[in-house]
Amino acid sequence: MKRILCFGDSNTWGYEPATGMRYGSDARWTGVLSKVLGTGYEIIEEGLNGRTTVLDDPYEEYKNGRDYLIPCLESQRPLDLVVLMLGTNDLKARFGVSAFDISKGIETLVKLIQNGESGIRGKPPEVLLIAPPPVAKLTDYAEMFAGADFKSQGLGGQYARVAKEMNCAFMDASTVIVSSPLDGIHFEAGEHQKLGKAVAVAVGKLIG
Repeated sequence: MKRILCFGDSNTWGYEPATGMRYGSDARWTGVLSKVLGTGYEIIEEGLNGRTTVLDDPYEEYKNGRDYLIPCLESQRPLDLVVLMLGTNDLKARFGVSAFDISKGIETLVKLIQNGESGIRGKPPEVLLIAPPPVAKLTDYAEMFAGADFKSQGLGGQYARVAKEMNCAFMDASTVIVSSPLDGIHFEAGEHQKLGKAVAVAVGKLIG
């Protein structure tokens, strides 16, 4: 059985913008991915609300993706593939970082995966880097994410550069889905369906 770790934030956890609750397992993009791939694949969901790439949140503890990724890779080994989609929370005004800075954070995580031994027979697993879609019109999160609308537009290009430099697979989620107009950050159910199916196609090309 091929094992895929999906490492992300609230959009991997399955945050529903209309209610603030969690989508059911069959509605989350990871669940859609599992259904499309079918038997022979194990999808490991590792989404955390508020997770950053490498930044310590001064108000919320345990959100630094770098700190959690290392033990996660160790505990979940062996892995055939790591799907990595982070960066939206780095756009929060409290961090004051650019799209380029966020891409350096995601590059750090890719390096951790590629330089580790969490793959089959102690080799590194494949990496699929996904750039999150730009934020939409912000409502409740407008002050928290002040300036994020502009900066988020640059993530796709910066992540594509990182993927090329790190020789890993890449997907720009903005070519498939959009963030919800309900809060500007999260994905509606239909977008989860689209993303899960698109990731399944990418997975098939990588390890199918």
